[in-house]
Amino acid sequence: MRFLFMLAAVFSGVCPSLHAQASSSTANSQQPSQMQPAGANLTLAQAEAIALKNNPQITIGKLRALVSQQYVREARSALLPNAYLSLTAVDANPGSRIAAGFLNSPSLFPRAAGGATVTQLVTDFGRTTNLLSSSEYGSKAEGQNAAATRADILLVVDQAFYNSLETQALVGVAEETVHARQTLVDKVQALTNAKLKSEIDLSFSNVDLARAKLLLLEAQNNYQTSLASLSAILGYADEQNFQLVEETGPVNVPATDVAPLIQQALQQRPEIKALQFEVESAQKFGSAEHDLWRPAVTALGVVGQAPIRDDHIPSWYGAVGVNVNIPVFNGFLYNARAKAADLQTEIDRQRLLDTRNNIARDVRNAWQDSRRAFERLSVTQQFREQASLALDLAQARYNLGLGSIVEFTQAELQKTEADIQDTDAKYQYRLTQIVLAFTMSLPK
Repeated sequence: MRFLFMLAAVFSGVCPSLHAQASSSTANSQQPSQMQPAGANLTLAQAEAIALKNNPQITIGKLRALVSQQYVREARSALLPNAYLSLTAVDANPGSRIAAGFLNSPSLFPRAAGGATVTQLVTDFGRTTNLLSSSEYGSKAEGQNAAATRADILLVVDQAFYNSLETQALVGVAEETVHARQTLVDKVQALTNAKLKSEIDLSFSNVDLARAKLLLLEAQNNYQTSLASLSAILGYADEQNFQLVEETGPVNVPATDVAPLIQQALQQRPEIKALQFEVESAQKFGSAEHDLWRPAVTALGVVGQAPIRDDHIPSWYGAVGVNVNIPVFNGFLYNARAKAADLQTEIDRQRLLDTRNNIARDVRNAWQDSRRAFERLSVTQQFREQASLALDLAQARYNLGLGSIVEFTQAELQKTEADIQDTDAKYQYRLTQIVLAFTMSLPK
């Protein structure tokens, strides 16, 4: 990560610096920690709840799902009767005729009448029901897309939360380093004044202290940056000084076989479910487009009364009828629509296949990262223990005058690097577990 690259850049290619071992209790009593925020406590569960409430993408996903449900109602309306009332008043030259423009009854009579009209689709041989099924599958797909958006937001929140925890812990490591090296500078200064140490020892210790301060500044900057990112993800415009609460738990051993994990992901990931519904929707829509060539049978009924009318018009009217529309030729419009629908169905199938392959790859990569991070835990722990032992021995030799300051600074550099590596390994393993759980779509 960037913090480790920074550490390597600070310490590589230069003469290692001097640092003395100091207890944590003394450091805390003499120099207050600068990494503790003054805001309210924030747990991971609280951060997730805030993000789900405030993040606009969550609201957008829910609204899109609601919109798709209205499309279902719109498609279903074609299967239900349509009824409407009409009020008509006409003032015309009695007995006149419409002579041009239409092929309907040309008679015109003054009248004022009201009536009702009801139409009902009898059958279109499956087109409307296929359109309804297509919209229903589309609505289900939007529901899964909303679930996928929710999972994406939770993943980003979890990653930002643990990144903030890691940078906060690294600030603590840097603070302890600064305090210990400040203590050493004071000690070497006193010994130099007493002519027991040379000026070169004091120079080494001062340089080492300056580098430790630079390390602390960089760590504090990384912490503030990660905290700002977390605040933005939670929906805040300004950086919030949360007091992050770390929840400790057992370290779970990664699975030994990735095949069941991939199978589980292919069954549970909302992206795959959404694409499966989209394929079903496209197939139903394609069937509806092919059904355009089939006849459509519609029933019609009207009834009404004309209280003001010409003497040639009865006082009431009523009629029922059936209309059959049979497509014959429309310039190959229906052929083009059916072909386009078939091609879109194939596109959706290929998208589903590509997504399944990508998810299988993501699960395999996440599983491998998790196993590698788990193995790294024991290595960094051993590194830290051995570096602590080497530092104790080097410090004892330096105090007795048997070792040089170079030997001591080498041991101190290794101890600082081991502390950072061990801290990074702990949080990186948690992050790999989070990513693996996301790729498998484990419930939260």
